[in-house]
Amino acid sequence: MKGILYVCHGSRSKDGYREAVAFVEKAKRFMSVSIQEIGFLELAKPTIEEGFCRCVERGATEIAVVPLFLFAAGHVKQDIPERLNVLKSMFPFVVVSLGEPFGVHERLIALLIERVNEKRPLKAKRPAILLVGRGTSDVEAKEAFQEVVQLFRSHMSGHYVKSGFLAAAEPRFDQVLAETLEEEAVDAVLVVPYLLFNGVLINKMKRAICSLSAAKGVVLCESLGSHPAVYRVLVERIKKVLPDR
Repeated sequence: MKGILYVCHGSRSKDGYREAVAFVEKAKRFMSVSIQEIGFLELAKPTIEEGFCRCVERGATEIAVVPLFLFAAGHVKQDIPERLNVLKSMFPFVVVSLGEPFGVHERLIALLIERVNEKRPLKAKRPAILLVGRGTSDVEAKEAFQEVVQLFRSHMSGHYVKSGFLAAAEPRFDQVLAETLEEEAVDAVLVVPYLLFNGVLINKMKRAICSLSAAKGVVLCESLGSHPAVYRVLVERIKKVLPDR
């Protein structure tokens, strides 16, 4: 019997935790699989191990592990596989397959454009757009984010697009934001978080924005969240490891 284990990062924020759980509950509706569970990498329960064991207890003999991460950085490449290897040794009769993260996808680029249009200030004639990634030390993940930036920029011709990271990589979001606000040619800044969920990082962005007392408006757009486009990409990723579902 087939099962799906959705793996989320986990958050210290109660709102971030609830958002992740709600996202997974909605995702379950798109898959005709009776056994579907959630597991968190850290900071929240159920853990990956608890979610996996729950799948086994419910009768799963094949488990597709679906990482709810945008890019394949350390968590997807190392942390999750290491945890799964231990579980494989504990349950050798269970076939385990690890799916891909969301990655670079045109649907998500289109969603970023939609997020900008939702919050674009009507009076702004020369707005800058600041696309913000979580940040990582993983070279391939950083390159993937830069590919997202380039694709987004190619669809936003005539717009001033910059990018930054919240942690673990340069340039830092708060520094890029401060520099952008000082540019005379810019009369507003749209900050677009390339994040799946709200939580601690969104709160960090809000604090950084509030700390800058600028005459120019700074608008924080919505994260990717539970938009239909995100679920369409997710279903594509799941069907790669569960092709008959």
